[in-house]
Amino acid sequence: MKDRVLFEARNVPAYQNKMFETREAALACPTGDVILAQDMTSGFVVNIAYDPHLLRYDESYQNEQGVSSLFRNHLEQVLTKVKDAFGHGDILEIGCGKGLFVELMLNNGLRARGLDGAYEGNSPHIEKRHFGSTTEVPANAIVLRHVLEHIPDPLQFLRLIAHTNGNRGLIYIEVPCFDWIMHNKAWFDVFYEHVNYFRLPDFQRLFSRIVDSGHLFGGQYLYVIADLSSLRNQMPATDFPAINFPSDFSLALDALAESAGTDSTRGRAIWGAAAKGVMLSHHLGLRGVTFDIAIDINPGKQGHFLASSGLAVAAPREALSNLPAGSEVYVMNSNYLAEISDMGGDKFRYIPVDGP
Repeated sequence: MKDRVLFEARNVPAYQNKMFETREAALACPTGDVILAQDMTSGFVVNIAYDPHLLRYDESYQNEQGVSSLFRNHLEQVLTKVKDAFGHGDILEIGCGKGLFVELMLNNGLRARGLDGAYEGNSPHIEKRHFGSTTEVPANAIVLRHVLEHIPDPLQFLRLIAHTNGNRGLIYIEVPCFDWIMHNKAWFDVFYEHVNYFRLPDFQRLFSRIVDSGHLFGGQYLYVIADLSSLRNQMPATDFPAINFPSDFSLALDALAESAGTDSTRGRAIWGAAAKGVMLSHHLGLRGVTFDIAIDINPGKQGHFLASSGLAVAAPREALSNLPAGSEVYVMNSNYLAEISDMGGDKFRYIPVDGP
């Protein structure tokens, strides 16, 4: 058997980070199925129901997290690893988003440039296009942060990068950690935009030489620094264990919906208008739980609407001033809980969605 199904979620919003100009457009967001399966020929976990034609990444795609001081600290950690591994050669970041990490590298004396079709700025160091859309100039090193999980054929994409780069240089890869998702039963981290879900052993089969690897951001992300020349032409014919996916993966979601209840008079907000917030509003909405507002410190999200639920997004000051005392604030990522409670004060009840 080629594929071993692990988990299914039907009719989820196809977009998690695309922001919509109107509530009507957000409600009309396309939907797709998530059927996570382990490919028993490669060991990879993929969404076998994924259809790339549902998605188009443009300026309305807002996944920049660097507004948060906590996430900037994470980027500083990544910068240290990049500097230690890459030195002062030419660095290309593929899928650089709004360019924050490219600018961080430049400000720290590194020779960096970036590519992304969703880029909105005017930096001479960033091209607004996708990798491979024209002849590429080789770099001494490649940065690939939170891109590979979006690519339908990750091995082919890595081969394209290696070939374009003359099969030389190092590559820094960072992706969500599937082991963390399973261990924490993080139902909010399974969504349509991610076609792949990686574990460290996957990269150990992809590359024969890994310089460094580990976990970051409280274990939520994994990273590898690998030698592009060691990318295998074929996956090794080695045995790998079948993934033991938790049978009670969605139990916390059901419990959250039950504790929330359907009392529409209770003030409720979601703090975090990104993928996790979209999935919370979607799944709890199906269970009759409604929210008043979504809160995000990213100005690119404010004044827009979340996919599927059509929930409006506001800046913290505006949203908090309109919420009655005692309102529930659902914090999508407890890494930010201290930062959020400092902003909101003791007027509200904070509920970490990824907590026990």
